[in-house]
Amino acid sequence: MKLRIRDIREDRDLTQKQIADYLMCDQSLYSKYEREEREIPLHLMVRLARYYRVSVDYLAGLTNTKTPYP
Repeated sequence: MKLRIRDIREDRDLTQKQIADYLMCDQSLYSKYEREEREIPLHLMVRLARYYRVSVDYLAGLTNTKTPYP
């Protein structure tokens, strides 16, 4: 399973700093989440899913369907 948080960020031309600020964490910590050196907490995955308007399953690489659940 490969996280898609880097791909979706880059697709939307956002910086790690912008996303880290949104998540209220340090850019270096967010970078570790993208490289999967640190496990991203569930509550942050949920925030990212809401921000990008995709499902957590999509961000986690469990499905190719972007649409969030109703």
